[in-house]
Amino acid sequence: MTTILLVIHLCLAIALVITVLLQRSEGGALGIGGGGGLMTSRGTANFLTRTTAVIAVLFVSMSLLLAILASAERKPRSILDEGGAGTPAQEAPVKPGPSEPGTPSVPLAR
Repeated sequence: MTTILLVIHLCLAIALVITVLLQRSEGGALGIGGGGGLMTSRGTANFLTRTTAVIAVLFVSMSLLLAILASAERKPRSILDEGGAGTPAQEAPVKPGPSEPGTPSVPLAR
């Protein structure tokens, strides 16, 4: 389920970038959402502004939902349950065995 939500979140991010880039800027530098066509310049601006707001709300709510799901899947843990910093971890002692074939038993000088 998280994978599906992540794919939807990625699509929302791409859609948000596209709608922001389509809007006409103050200087008209990057905006391509104007000039002729089916809708007037003002109608296009209102439509793109509303679309951007809706996608932004969906993006933020999806971000919160994914954060909640990610924290719910993790088990809570405490550093006090791990034994503290002064206690070394319990490990099995390593028994020296025969060296692997092809490796010298005495370290080589460099």
